[in-house]
Amino acid sequence: MSGSRMMRAIRVSEFGAPSVLKLSDVSVPQPGQRQVLIRVHACGVNPVETYIRAGTYARKPALPYTPGGDAAGVVETVGEGVTAVKKGDRVFTTATESGGYAEYTVAPEDCVHKLPDALDFAQGAAIGIPYFTAYRALVHKTHSKAGETVLIHGASGGVGVAACQLARSMGLKVLGTAGTSDGMKLVLNNGAHLAFNHREEGYTDKIMAATEGKGVDVVVEMLANVNLSKDLEMLALGGRVAIVGSRGPVEINPRDTMIKESSVMGVALFFAKPEETKQCAAELFKGVEAGWLRPVVGPKYPLEKAAQAHKDIIESSGASGKIVLTM
Repeated sequence: MSGSRMMRAIRVSEFGAPSVLKLSDVSVPQPGQRQVLIRVHACGVNPVETYIRAGTYARKPALPYTPGGDAAGVVETVGEGVTAVKKGDRVFTTATESGGYAEYTVAPEDCVHKLPDALDFAQGAAIGIPYFTAYRALVHKTHSKAGETVLIHGASGGVGVAACQLARSMGLKVLGTAGTSDGMKLVLNNGAHLAFNHREEGYTDKIMAATEGKGVDVVVEMLANVNLSKDLEMLALGGRVAIVGSRGPVEINPRDTMIKESSVMGVALFFAKPEETKQCAAELFKGVEAGWLRPVVGPKYPLEKAAQAHKDIIESSGASGKIVLTM
């Protein structure tokens, strides 16, 4: 393959509003050593990509760049030393080198996983960041155990649905929140034992009542700048909060952590060790075979509507599954 082949890709040349996402023609990237070139059929859109695009995230990519880590498609060609996948394999990624909002993407071999036949490409694009993040939060960070109660605070989005399904499969009592009645139905259909509307006055009292006043052992938190103070009040003794998302600062009373000996921890997939990623991939594959891992695909947008997808993921009244771009 010559490097002169062209493809459509979304490029960001400056940090800012969704309008900085521009459809461009760029060269098809070439896979280097231990890298895989994938013909992308679908790519997931994650809230973190909106923070990076806005320039408010801790890590800033060099400009210009193409966003997107959750690609799903077919292996076009592999670089030197690649043994895990071959040309023609259906795959999904947990990270890419060249960006997934494009017709082709290059990804490191250890971030490329075979896509089970039971799932289509849109579902494949909904696995990577959501399920690996949920697994990191529940298993590697909070060490959640069967019999404990977990609150998925913001359970109807990509990570939320993944966390509900995973927590249920692990034997936890799963409580989920959403902002709409449709979102609550979605949460209940995907593993939550109980659902609560986090837009309702006094919903935290209902959550506490559901635990008979004991509180929850674990919180997986999607919007810490709004909810962290409430989370600390709802924790049981020795409870843990895993922060998956936040859009700004928040004021808390540290005494709330002392009286419960509770802990708050951040979750960033970027820091996962290769052996943790391998373990997670194996468990998730098992989940597909067992039938509990069923990615819920929400709204789909064509590649050229990436800016609209970025706007909607932040502004929509209630999440309903994973937003996906299709090529």
